[in-house]
Amino acid sequence: MPVITLPDGSRREYPQPVTLLEIAQSIGPGLAKAALAGKVDGRLLDLSTPVENDAQVALVTDRDPEGLEIIRHSTAHLLAQAVKELFPGAQVTIGPVIEDGFYYDFAFGRSFTPEDLEAIEKRMQELAEADLSVTRTVMPRDEAVDFFRGIGEEYKARIIADIPAGEALSLYRQGDFVDLCRGPHVPSTGRLKAFKLTKVAGAYWRGDARNEMLQRIYGTAWSDRKALKAYLRRLEEAEKRDHRRIGRELDLFSLQEDAGGGLVFWHPKGARIRKVIEDYWRDRHVRSGYELLFTPHIALEDLWHTSGHTDFYRESMYKPMEEDEQLYQLKPMNCPFHVLIYKDRLRSYRELPFRWAELGTVYRHEMSGALHGLMRVRGFTQDDAHVFCREEQIEDEILAILDLTLSMLNDFGFTQFEVNLSTRPDKSVGSDAIWDKATAGLKGALARKGLDYAVDEGGGAFYGPKIDIKIEDTIGRQWQCSTVQLDFNLPERFDLEYVAEDGQRRRPIMIHRALLGSIERFFGILIEHYEGKFPAWLAPVQAVVLDITDRQADYAREVEEFLKKQGFRVASDLRNEKIGFKIREHTLQRVPYLLVVGDREMEQRAVAVRTRSGEDLGSLSLEAFSERLADEVTRRV
Repeated sequence: MPVITLPDGSRREYPQPVTLLEIAQSIGPGLAKAALAGKVDGRLLDLSTPVENDAQVALVTDRDPEGLEIIRHSTAHLLAQAVKELFPGAQVTIGPVIEDGFYYDFAFGRSFTPEDLEAIEKRMQELAEADLSVTRTVMPRDEAVDFFRGIGEEYKARIIADIPAGEALSLYRQGDFVDLCRGPHVPSTGRLKAFKLTKVAGAYWRGDARNEMLQRIYGTAWSDRKALKAYLRRLEEAEKRDHRRIGRELDLFSLQEDAGGGLVFWHPKGARIRKVIEDYWRDRHVRSGYELLFTPHIALEDLWHTSGHTDFYRESMYKPMEEDEQLYQLKPMNCPFHVLIYKDRLRSYRELPFRWAELGTVYRHEMSGALHGLMRVRGFTQDDAHVFCREEQIEDEILAILDLTLSMLNDFGFTQFEVNLSTRPDKSVGSDAIWDKATAGLKGALARKGLDYAVDEGGGAFYGPKIDIKIEDTIGRQWQCSTVQLDFNLPERFDLEYVAEDGQRRRPIMIHRALLGSIERFFGILIEHYEGKFPAWLAPVQAVVLDITDRQADYAREVEEFLKKQGFRVASDLRNEKIGFKIREHTLQRVPYLLVVGDREMEQRAVAVRTRSGEDLGSLSLEAFSERLADEVTRRV
């Protein structure tokens, strides 16, 4: 007679083992209709699962994050079923859930076309409307290998063959389609009501470029049509804001394949923005008590052995270069270089904390298929900094970092954040005492800052707990940028010490932190956040002077020079074109201010001011416009 305890604390007793669906039915027909799965003592299971003993039970609906994930996972299987029915020669491989959707990889003799995707989606709709029951069976590993080989699914058989012998595997059937899956799934295909296939792309089998190329069909799935439509609208808006297209239109940067993929070339206008960002970054750090560092781009491979990077990070590192019978390695990170500066001499407790910051360019061996504009590149500049401090200084240092982080992100126009605190994983270095003290320091700083945060239990690195901050852009997307990471590992590996007040040698705590993440990726986020319409303090050209006729050309040049001497980024357009044409062209270039000069403006030493949004601000003296622009730049609006 199992006793079931529900999330509200109420208890229900049943005379015999009962399935999760029967529990939902006993509570009410509405819940039974809405339930997709259940959690038994925290474990997510199908509704058909019987509960035989006393347990904590929660029913999962599409309003729960787990429910939406189940919908997406089940829709991936629906996609695989539709593909197999329309293209029997295709072989299925894997189909996981991803952010906002799912994908499934297929091996097929030709490329899927847009017309194929339409047909597949139509068949998915028909299978959903058929409301096929989804049932789970269990099969021994070796039997499962034979089963999938018997139906021609060699990739599935290879996946199963890598699973330890003796394990029982779960298979799910819907109609005539059977797939390997851990589950759980929706009880029937009729529960899948809102989905859309979005694109097809290439993908290597098991992510290895040495393996065969597969075809990956992406899709999205939601709890209802309203949520799907809202997501598709966001996709359309994101497409309009694509930093790669805007970067070309505004001539900001390029990725030159002749030089190799994932390497960014900053054009003059993009370089201007980068300089503004870097100057601002350096100024804020100096004012916040940091010292600036510059370190090399390569070092002896032995350094990376000592740091542990060659053990844990080799796949993302370029092959070493040989010189004078020694191997040199391009740096994938800046941390060991800052460690060497600390280790250059013995430090005293009186000197701590050291706050050292560097805009350091690093190199990562990313797979070509993973490269994406500025968001995923092979050479990028991290806004890196490391703080070396005593244990009792952790909380104050973290608070100062949080203050600086949020202030800087606010200046760039980001005001909505999600904060996560990741704690000690099962495998880690350092004593319980130092982990407890470090985690308490992070929590204390977050509390003093008044920040709400979610705890990711066990999600920290093996060498220390961390805080991650995600920013939200104009259209509601979240981007991981800022990370604050405590490290007990590198001080140990490099034998870092300071002389404590009692004369004893002690290990410092090392804090890694990046506020923007990387200049390249953050620039891409800024482009999409503002749709290329940068605020005046960031804009590559803050104002352009437009003459109406050749008579005003000399005065236009005088206006340009006057504003340049005030420190503004200004250009003039003296082409023999109609003023309407010039206004349209520079509006498309998203220049914040268009300064039109005719005979009257020339006589009055003024400019007729228009904004890129089309607002006419009337005639302003040069001094008045200069003050207006200076105020915007100072306030960063």
